[in-house]
Amino acid sequence: MRIIGGTLKGIRLNPPKKLPVRPTTDIAKEALFNILTNQLEISDLKILDLFSGTGNISLEFASRGAQEIIAVDRDFGCYGYLKAISKDLNLTQIKAIKSDVFKFLNTENQTFDLIFADPPYDLTNIPEIAKIIFNKQLLKPGGILIIEHQSMQNLAHHPNFTDVRKYGYAAFSFFTN
Repeated sequence: MRIIGGTLKGIRLNPPKKLPVRPTTDIAKEALFNILTNQLEISDLKILDLFSGTGNISLEFASRGAQEIIAVDRDFGCYGYLKAISKDLNLTQIKAIKSDVFKFLNTENQTFDLIFADPPYDLTNIPEIAKIIFNKQLLKPGGILIIEHQSMQNLAHHPNFTDVRKYGYAAFSFFTN
């Protein structure tokens, strides 16, 4: 795993192998950030990273200057790793939270410019993520929700769905407010 852009470009990260994660591949991550860089000024964003795992996406946003990043994962090892690596790299804009994502969403009241969710591919209630986020109005006007999922899964039925991009086995579905 490496940071592919921004001030920390090229830094290789070696999270513990025992963590229960499936990090976004560098190819898919690079494609995603090419899309986002052409649409947004990342340095202006307040971001929520759901199912953050090792913090791969949070660290990438921080490297590119995002203002504030809240990273949520229920695994203590993932939470601990992201806290430690954020401290080591002096990325004070990352706030790691150890919580079940659905419990967190149901109690959260802040709004975000961008929400990224990378749930386990075998999670049966992935469509609920968009439903909760839009019902609770957690996105600012013009905000973007991105859900990473298996490329064979279709999330286009949600009324805020705008696009899907597929990269091999992975896909990013985009929703806008």
